[in-house]
Amino acid sequence: MTSSVETPVFQPGDYKTDLKPVWCAGCGDFGVVTALYRAMAQLQIKPWDSVVVSGIGCSSRLPGYVATYGFNSVHGRALTMATGIKASRPELTVVAVGGDGDGLAIGGNHFLHTARRNLDILYILMDNEIYGLTKGQAAPTTPAGDKTKSTYYGNPEPAFDPCELAISFGATWVARAFSGDLKTTVDLMVKGLSHHGFGFLNIMSPCVTWRGDDQFKTLKAKTRAIPESHDKTSRFAAMAYTRETDVLSTGVLYEVQQPSLIDRLTHLQELALKKGPAPTTQEIFKNFFPPF
Repeated sequence: MTSSVETPVFQPGDYKTDLKPVWCAGCGDFGVVTALYRAMAQLQIKPWDSVVVSGIGCSSRLPGYVATYGFNSVHGRALTMATGIKASRPELTVVAVGGDGDGLAIGGNHFLHTARRNLDILYILMDNEIYGLTKGQAAPTTPAGDKTKSTYYGNPEPAFDPCELAISFGATWVARAFSGDLKTTVDLMVKGLSHHGFGFLNIMSPCVTWRGDDQFKTLKAKTRAIPESHDKTSRFAAMAYTRETDVLSTGVLYEVQQPSLIDRLTHLQELALKKGPAPTTQEIFKNFFPPF
C-alpha cells in the first residue's frame, strides 16, 4: 500500500513569516511585500523551491518577511548571491530585492552584468529616490535640485532612470510599478516571475520619513497605464517611457525572448560531456614538448 502527499493550495498568507516588518508606518514597501505574497500564491510557487535574496537597506529586510529560503547579504551584493544560487540550483525560483541606493550605487556594476548575462531571475527594485536606512542622503535616483540631508542647497547631480539602465544593460523584461497600485504591481510580478530570463521590476515605493506624504500623492497623481498598443519588443519605444517628467507610466516597457545564462551554461555542459574529459596539463605539455 502506498500513500502520496498532496501539495497544498497556497494562499497569500502562507508566504508570511512570524517576523513583523519594522518599516515605518506608511512605507511603500508594505505594498511590495503584500504584492509578492499574492503573486507567488497566484503562481502557486512552492516555498521550499524558491529563494529571496537582498542587499542592505530598508527594502532589503524583505527576505525575513517571506516564508521561503532567504538571504540578507552585504551592501549591493544581492545579484551576486542570486547568480550563484541560480547557477548552482537552476530549478529554484530566485527573486532578488533591494533599494535604489543598494542596487544602483554600490551594486550598479552587478546590475549591469546580471542583466547582460540574462540570468533567469526577477529583480525587484524598491525606488524611493533616497537613502532611507542611512538617514536621508541623496541617492542615484534623487531628482536634481532636491534638498536632502547630504544636499542642503539642492542635489547638484542629475538622476538616472533604472528602467533605462536595465534596457541598455540587456535585460529581457523590464517593467515599472507604483506600490500604491497593488493590483497592477501583483500583475507585473506574476509576469516577471513567469518570464524566462532576467526580469527587472522598478517599483516606485514612497518613503514617508525622508520624502514626506507628498511623494505618495505626487506619484499617485502622475501614474498612468502604458497603452496596450505599445510595442514591447522595441527598445526605442521602451526608452521613450524612461524620459517622462510629468507622467509616470506603469506596465511592461520592454519584453523579448533570448537564451538565459542557464540555457547557455547547460549547452556548454552538454558540449563538454559529448567531447569527453579535457586533456590534463601533463598531456598538453607532452604535445608541445615531446620527449627527446
